[in-house]
Amino acid sequence: MPLMPSLQQRRLQCYLAFILGDVLAILAGFALAGYLRTETFSGATLMLSQLVLPVYLTIALYNDSYSIESLRSTSHSVIRSLLALGLSVAVITFITFYARSTDHYSRPLFTIGVVLSALFVLVNRVAMRRFVRWRCGVSVINQLVIDDGGPDITLHGAFHVSAQSFALAPVLDDPHALDRIGMIIRNADRVVISSVPERRANWSIILKGANVAGEVVDDTVLELSAQGARIANGHGLLLVSVGPMGLRDRLQKRMLDAIVAGSALLLLSPILLLVALAVKLEDGGPVFFVQRRVGRGNRFFPIFKFRSMSVNKIGRNGTQSAAKDDKRITRVGKIIRSTSIDELPQLINVLRGDMSLVGPRPHATGSMAGGKLFWEVDPRYWERHALKPGLTGLAQIRGYRGATDREEDLTDRLYADLEYLHGWSLWRDIWIMLMTVRVVVHSRAF
Repeated sequence: MPLMPSLQQRRLQCYLAFILGDVLAILAGFALAGYLRTETFSGATLMLSQLVLPVYLTIALYNDSYSIESLRSTSHSVIRSLLALGLSVAVITFITFYARSTDHYSRPLFTIGVVLSALFVLVNRVAMRRFVRWRCGVSVINQLVIDDGGPDITLHGAFHVSAQSFALAPVLDDPHALDRIGMIIRNADRVVISSVPERRANWSIILKGANVAGEVVDDTVLELSAQGARIANGHGLLLVSVGPMGLRDRLQKRMLDAIVAGSALLLLSPILLLVALAVKLEDGGPVFFVQRRVGRGNRFFPIFKFRSMSVNKIGRNGTQSAAKDDKRITRVGKIIRSTSIDELPQLINVLRGDMSLVGPRPHATGSMAGGKLFWEVDPRYWERHALKPGLTGLAQIRGYRGATDREEDLTDRLYADLEYLHGWSLWRDIWIMLMTVRVVVHSRAF
């Protein structure tokens, strides 16, 4: 029978190596700080390091500085350890301030010691990556996939076992069969079962008693894009949707929208007034073009643009997209479209709360790609409306701008929108806005 080597002892060795390395790094940092200040290794520096170390180790043990994720990810390990050091310094500073004992040690020496300790801790955590790979491998945990006639599944770095080849049967009234399964999954940290539906319940019971993280493949999760599961009132419920942003994130995004959009409207008001006057004087028609678009929650909203086409030739449902040499575009329209000025009234939509500065671009209900309506190309199209539509977005800075006639182009846009949806951050919004300005300046064709 195939047996996986146990990684539990090896992970403990890595944790101990991390702890020892951190201790030496902090001691070395304060020792070097003392030498740089006094050219001697004095007892004062040893006292400072003894103040920091107990607090650091206590915080590090609770903030995942010594965890499987720290073994698996160097960036996680570095961030958590530096955070623990920063918090320990803050705690010591707070205590010594109220205890009025700051005169008992040199503040410059303490500051230099902290900076050098942080540098040595960072070097230690990066250097430890090679040691972790040597002791535990790339995945750090033992993953076992048992194929019992279910869907084919391949996990990188996992052991794969055929239930048929090793006579593994999830028979609950046969202790010998259960013992055989127990031998196979011995030393596994995570077990994934790919079984036919009628045997999944038995596998579930077996995994519950195996003291491992157990998972059973069920493609219903894939079909529904489920994000979690729970049991309520005797029923199993799959979580298939969740708001992409919490209250704090929504407040941050809304504040950014209000500040930037309000400031932009104020600063650009002379340009906006001149453009409005030019549009009105050309043919006497309305200044704004108002069209119904699909927004957050799949609800309609009116989008504002400076009118760039002749009044009697505008497509209200968006079935006919504007082309490069579209004869419907007016002379003023050519200028404002080439400079993206026609989009500026959407800042009003942002202040109204219909749109955001950054998000999936809103489409007209009649927009088509490859002769199909957008949602007919890919039903996941509707998922992009979990957030407010934006003046710009991740798809736009990747070059997916304007009309599209190919289904493949729409699919690429959709992937970018969903990537943004599931990876939102305030800093990413700021980065997208800066990249948009760069694209507009360089191409002058948004």
